Amino acid sequence: MEKICWANTENFNDAGFVIVGIPDESQSHSLRKGTEEAPLKIRQISNIRDSYERNEKISIGRPFKGTTKKVHDLGNITRDQIKETYKKIFDSSKIPISIGGDHSITREIIKSIPKQNEKISLVYFDAHPDFVSSHTNYYGSVITDILSYIETESSVQIGIRTPEEEEMENLKKYNLQVITPFDIKKYGIEDIANSILNKLGNNVYISLDMDCIDPSFAPGVSVPVPLGLTSTDCVYLLQRIAEKGIIGMDLMEVCPNFDIKDRTSHLASRIISEVLFSSVLLK
Repeated sequence: MEKICWANTENFNDAGFVIVGIPDESQSHSLRKGTEEAPLKIRQISNIRDSYERNEKISIGRPFKGTTKKVHDLGNITRDQIKETYKKIFDSSKIPISIGGDHSITREIIKSIPKQNEKISLVYFDAHPDFVSSHTNYYGSVITDILSYIETESSVQIGIRTPEEEEMENLKKYNLQVITPFDIKKYGIEDIANSILNKLGNNVYISLDMDCIDPSFAPGVSVPVPLGLTSTDCVYLLQRIAEKGIIGMDLMEVCPNFDIKDRTSHLASRIISEVLFSSVLLK
């Protein structure tokens, strides 16, 4: 299978970061189908749009932070292989960057984080809180399903703009902070970034649903919602969080079948690059 263009080592043991594709949308209720195609499409577009051939040599269009980190692309796995695969990654002190698939995959990844670690600080980028509790074990109940694994006081949701009533009740009940696109407009990106960093604990995990970004920047998602984050604001927050140090990240809900000239897949690839090369390796 074609590797993402940011991968620069074939040796798992040499890598600090591991790309994992999980092409599964079995727990999505979206009317738009096709997120299972995202891992392949994002890899393909990364090689087409960020890779240049000159004098029979390949040159990569790099982030300004450079690409000195060692990155291994493990390829694709099934949902049933998540526990085994992520145990290997976490036990090797590597940072997984996962590409879905529907957002319920995040639940399985977080449940695979070693038990000896303290609860995680979750940074959840999404248009939706995914905090339904009347129905569980699907892409709209992710937060409910992982409550025992996260520390809500040091976690935050970013980009939320279309909560259901029961989700609003759950957010209040569990004291989970929400930062909307309007908050960023009101307070400014720098103040928002600093407030997030001051809130987070030590074990920070990022989960990014691409619908957190406005459809004008990311049209190819499974549940698009207007009034979202700009792509630059989203990436700036991701950079700042990655610089603090993360234990992992996933990027979910790209829906290539509904994209426009692969804009969303290309943005997803660039987001992955900015997180990879902003991140520090935690000891």
